[in-house]
Amino acid sequence: MSFFKKIFKKDETARQVNKVNDLLKGDIIVLTDSFALPENLRNQQFQVTEVNSYEFESRVDTEWVLAGNDDTELYLTLDIDDRTYLKLSLKIQHEDVETLFDLDEFSTIFDEPGEAFLTRKNDSSLSQGWTSDQYQQSIFSTVGYFHRKDHRSENLSAYEGKESGEQFELYQLLDKEQSRGIELEVWQDGDTDIFLTFYRPTTDIIDMFPGS
Repeated sequence: MSFFKKIFKKDETARQVNKVNDLLKGDIIVLTDSFALPENLRNQQFQVTEVNSYEFESRVDTEWVLAGNDDTELYLTLDIDDRTYLKLSLKIQHEDVETLFDLDEFSTIFDEPGEAFLTRKNDSSLSQGWTSDQYQQSIFSTVGYFHRKDHRSENLSAYEGKESGEQFELYQLLDKEQSRGIELEVWQDGDTDIFLTFYRPTTDIIDMFPGS
């Protein structure tokens, strides 16, 4: 039995975690061992270390920051449309981007009207299992606000004014199957965070444990 399971055994008298939206800081998720997942996710356990909120014009997304046994940090949100999917995000660095794509081609993501088309060159050691051969841009310069708060239990301030959250611009590309993607968050100071995203059924979380 793993370290996490020893500590976080299920107790029927304690708080129950039955769905993703129940997750709080300290809780544990267990992923399936399916070969459809990247190898660094299969049969792994992750603990929720932070809960944040992404505010857009028409919705607010909950973000669960996940830490694994091997210090892997992931970001989990729910992609809600006709069906609900897990969206798992892995932050990559500039050297990973250089390995994955031609940088001149990659820079077209920021060209209006947002129709970049990327072809992967090679995977980096970090990106194995996370990427697709090609990507088409789907979102161009959408404004959002990042809050270090859990909107489910804390009020978010208005878009304008004091404590309005950190403003950023979102860019997104998806593969043909819309099962893998690339997202860029460009902050007001010019810093850019780049993520590989992976969309999976919610059933890929096979167990959840309360943290207290």
